[in-house]
Order: sequence, then structure tokens, then C-alpha cells
Amino acid sequence: MTLHVWLGFLVAAILIAVTPGPGAVLSMSTGLRYGYGSALTAILGLQAAILTHLTIVALGLGALLAASEWAFSVVKFIGAAYLLWLGIQKWRVPVIPADAEPLPVRNGGLFVQGMLVNLTNPKAVVFIGALVPQFIDPVAGYPLQYAEIAATLCGTDIVVMSFYALAAVRLADWLHNPKMIRWQNRIFGGLFVTAGGLLAASSKPV
Repeated sequence: MTLHVWLGFLVAAILIAVTPGPGAVLSMSTGLRYGYGSALTAILGLQAAILTHLTIVALGLGALLAASEWAFSVVKFIGAAYLLWLGIQKWRVPVIPADAEPLPVRNGGLFVQGMLVNLTNPKAVVFIGALVPQFIDPVAGYPLQYAEIAATLCGTDIVVMSFYALAAVRLADWLHNPKMIRWQNRIFGGLFVTAGGLLAASSKPV
């Protein structure tokens, strides 16, 4: 991949990452509740899903998902249901001030949660499937090009999601007031539910 082509892909990757979505909501809510360290675990889960999406595209399965309305709808509604479930769980989380004994958190669970949030979004596979081939040189080596693309997508997304998480950490004073805790739980719960509803109502990109 030439420098000119890579810079074009980098711009596209940045635009994809900064567009608010379920990953940004997860990064902010986890950072706000548990701190950046735990948020980073969830962010790495998001990257595992991106790598899975790239593998799907590289194997040609992304084209199948893009062409099949039925397959797209199945994955779409699974993803929407998962986001709705996350929203309900966030709405119901206990109100515990930040200076109280923290809720137990399993980093492995946060990693899986991050992975599932991205993995169950079929539009991500279709979008990557439409974007990535435009930057692939068919006469060059595929493994190296996909490695460059994976590093660019994941590196960019980690930086942007970390920014979202650290911005939320700056709002940690919310967690010293039970009323504010309740409101932030409901705000993020509502955002997850909204994201799930938008995903369920979305149509397959053309």
C-alpha cells in the first residue's frame, strides 16, 4: 500500500471511528463507571470484532452478507436485541456512589461485551466490505495489505474510543451524587436502547 493510498484510508478510518455509535457509548459508560483501565478492556473487545469483520471480508463472506437480505436481517436483529438488553441492564444497575465499595467487574466480561457490541452489527461488515476492497491492490500481496488495514483501523479506533472513555472519566464527579448516578445510568441505558432501535430499523446499505 503506497503512502498516498494509506493516507486516504487513514482519513476514512478516522471518520468511521469518530462517528458516534454503540462502541462509543460502551466506551464512555464503562469509563465513567469503572475507569479507563476497564474501559480499555472493552475497547480491545471492540477491536477483536473489527479483526473478525476484516477476516469475514477477506474470506469473501462479507459479500454474501451484503447480498443476502435474510442473512443481514438475522444478524441485524440479534445485534439490536443485544443493545436493547445492554440498555435495560444499564437502566437497572444499582445506584452506588463512587466512594462506596465498587461493584465487582470482570475484565473478561467487558472484553466479550465490547466484542459482541461490534460483532453483532452487520452494517459494520457491509461497510468494511465496501470500503476495504477500494484500497486493495489486486497485484500486490494480500496478507501484508490486510495487516496494514487492520493496524490502521484498530489503531485509529483505540485512540478515538480512548478519547471517549477518558472524556467520561473526567465526568466521574457524577458518581458522587446518587441522583446523578441514577441519571447517568438512565442516559446511557437510553443511548443503548436508541442504538438498538436504530439498528433494528436500519436497512441494508446499497
